[in-house]
Amino acid sequence: MIVGFIGLGIMGRPMAKNLIKAGYKLCVYDKFAKFDDLVALGAEGASSNKEAASKSDIIITMLPNSPHVKEAVLGQDGVVEGIRAGSIVVDMSSIAPAASQEVGAALKAKGVEFMDAPVSGGEPKAIDGTLAIMAGGSQEVFDKVKPILEKMGSSVTLVGGIGAGNVTKLANQIIVALNIAAVSEAFVLAAKAGVEPAKVFDAIKGGLAGSTVMNAKAPMILDGNFKPGFRIELHIKDLQNALDTAHNLGVPVPLTAEVMEILQGLKTDGCAAHDHGAIVRHYEKLAKIEVRK
Repeated sequence: MIVGFIGLGIMGRPMAKNLIKAGYKLCVYDKFAKFDDLVALGAEGASSNKEAASKSDIIITMLPNSPHVKEAVLGQDGVVEGIRAGSIVVDMSSIAPAASQEVGAALKAKGVEFMDAPVSGGEPKAIDGTLAIMAGGSQEVFDKVKPILEKMGSSVTLVGGIGAGNVTKLANQIIVALNIAAVSEAFVLAAKAGVEPAKVFDAIKGGLAGSTVMNAKAPMILDGNFKPGFRIELHIKDLQNALDTAHNLGVPVPLTAEVMEILQGLKTDGCAAHDHGAIVRHYEKLAKIEVRK
């Protein structure tokens, strides 16, 4: 079996490396990034999405957003032009659920199976191979690709049909963004009141307020470390997909909209490439105090 891997950025590159380490034969391609390091590890390089698909049995895509996935899969020299009937495409990008369904329908017309399987965990878990993977598609396709997904993630869950994976990812991103905002508000309040935020963190992290998000982001906030594990500009992309999906379904998401405005403000202030933990800077600016150890 040959696995095609398209999209070798911050997330895709370590994910592809984990598949190589697990013994899978890979054919790799990225329109913008070099992949000599993966070829040196044993992968075969391709010259286009079409070529990567033509040489692969299962194709994985890991790209920034819906337009990039549609271009890579359905566009000129795209996956659809090279793929064989009976193959499987697994899109692990975080995109709009409707876009997943559109790509899936186009591939089905070519006799190709499709699954959306976005991930959560950021670059550290991509490197460690411990991502949380939420899949949308048929049980039959899921059973075929699960062993591959398990080499990149510690949690692999089928949540429904095509598009359900990305609905789940949008729910995840809403919860993460709101959690970071809540931690930021709370820590800025503590700092303004003269209570050390680091001690607040130690006091509450084992209680009901504790969360994986707080455990991951609070130390970065307290250190003033906004080197990206997950960039603000990417969270803006995810929340825009969440807002669009919610509006199309008639679902009110006022808290998501509020955090979106905070992120947009930070982007305007030049923080687009900062970690989303920099949400705290919005509150620091308003309260005129910094949250640090």
